[in-house]
Amino acid sequence: MVLRATVAGLFIVGLWQIIVLLTGVPAFILPSPADVLFALIEDAAFLAPHAGVTALEIILGLCLGTALGSVSAILMIWFRPLRAWLFPVLVISQALPVFALAPILVLWLGYGLASKVAMAVMIIFFPVTAALYDGLRRTDPGLLDLAQTMGASSWTILRYIRIPAAIPVFASGLRVATAVAPIGAVVGEWVGSSAGLGYLMLHWNARMQVDSMFAALSVLAVLAVSLYFLVDHGLRRLTYWQTETDIKRG
Repeated sequence: MVLRATVAGLFIVGLWQIIVLLTGVPAFILPSPADVLFALIEDAAFLAPHAGVTALEIILGLCLGTALGSVSAILMIWFRPLRAWLFPVLVISQALPVFALAPILVLWLGYGLASKVAMAVMIIFFPVTAALYDGLRRTDPGLLDLAQTMGASSWTILRYIRIPAAIPVFASGLRVATAVAPIGAVVGEWVGSSAGLGYLMLHWNARMQVDSMFAALSVLAVLAVSLYFLVDHGLRRLTYWQTETDIKRG
């Protein structure tokens, strides 16, 4: 998988270089990969701490969003009356545009880490909750009937039957959450911050340092892809019993 991602990245860079050469586009609109590489090397010491800030925001948002989403899904399956009240709140939270909520969160939580983590949590919360809830409520009825016949308690059924059966679906939701987690952190940095890759991109864009802006964007892309592959690898190990099948064409 890492090899395929590397080959895909090299293909994109090659295509990017060809477009620059064929179109003759000015460097202040689209710098060449070489210009971006030079800017990346030159600004490496400056980029590193800001990349660390963004990475921390994404990881904290992913952890908190996953925990919150998991608890919400379990509560909805455990307490049926709560489902009718909580699910509409989840839908409304996703119907409101993220960009519209970002200034409010910055106003309430300040320009520091908290508002960026809150943005990431809001984006991550729904796919995790929806995936785990869907997996919990689609447990094989035969297994549930057998457990109840043997006198298993609701907690035992949840712990040993529902949750293990829902893990593959939950893993799919967590993969989606990992892919979109950087959006919340970067949007929060764009609205108001003094650190982070999103902050650097806005700063360099205002100064027309487009090569440095692309360098920050490249670091963000590598960070996001690396995090996704790490989570995906962990989830594959967690769901080792699940086999993958492809559509066979006749």
